[in-house]
Amino acid sequence: MTTESTTSREITVELFESLYESCSNWGRWGTDDQRGTLNYITPEVIQKAASLVRSGKAVSLQLPIDADGPQTGNLGRVNPIHQMTATGTDHVNGAQIFEGDSLGFGFADDSIFMFLQGGTQWDALGHVFRNGKMYNGFSASEVTAQGAKRGGVENMPTVVSRGVLLDLPAVKGKSHLSPGEAITPEDLDEACTFHNVTIEPGDVVLIRTGDMAARRDLPQWDGYSGGDAPGLSLRTASWFHEKKVAAIATDTWGAEVRPNELEASFQPLHLILIVSMGLLVGEIWELDSLAAECAADGRYEFLFVGPPLVIPGAVGAPLNPQAIK
Repeated sequence: MTTESTTSREITVELFESLYESCSNWGRWGTDDQRGTLNYITPEVIQKAASLVRSGKAVSLQLPIDADGPQTGNLGRVNPIHQMTATGTDHVNGAQIFEGDSLGFGFADDSIFMFLQGGTQWDALGHVFRNGKMYNGFSASEVTAQGAKRGGVENMPTVVSRGVLLDLPAVKGKSHLSPGEAITPEDLDEACTFHNVTIEPGDVVLIRTGDMAARRDLPQWDGYSGGDAPGLSLRTASWFHEKKVAAIATDTWGAEVRPNELEASFQPLHLILIVSMGLLVGEIWELDSLAAECAADGRYEFLFVGPPLVIPGAVGAPLNPQAIK
């Protein structure tokens, strides 16, 4: 059930401040905690999630890491650059260092340059600050040019739990939500009823808007990255907090609705979810294949496996998350 504060109050700075305070998890798991809501994932939660595997089918939720991604330079981010450093043509042309090998050994090798938050990724808790502070009161100055001394992705090397998909377009009977369309707590409640699921402590909640599917094949993704988008309303903060959700992820570039609901603000919901609550937030996830599988078998819960790449000091990390049904 949603609270009065999320259903009847106008979205104002006063509401933002109220939610920022009431959703705070600072100190809940100790003054040195850097895991935030991942603390809700206990061994018992993982054991229960493992029992959801019935068909043995695994669905990848990753957008391919390639030059066809959504980045356009907005926010300084570009798509990955994949480079071959050794090739089969090198080998065939006799241009490799092992050409004298008696058994004819050859090899290929490659590298990649990419923004860690340019594709399917998790935001680490050191990714967002408010007034000089990150989650749990650590100073933003802990994140320097050498990386994050606090709040880095290395603090969440395993993310395994029960996953739940809330497919909002299916609930609303349309192909996708429109840019600027806000998802409310009432929408999330309706989706849970529609999909016959109940959110439990430690869950990873995946929220599909259809925005990726609607724009992925358009020139430059039709302004997908950094532009207007459907997404979560500020009002949903207490919904996630009260249900003790461990993590959320969406198929949009920034999770929350754009334009933002508060004028002269940038991503205000991020301030509550990441800085105050310590919630793990994922973005740019490919949820269309999973939505089709869930619609086919009528089951919107599954074992979720989605650890980030362990990059010490990084404030975000790519991953290839899996829904195992």
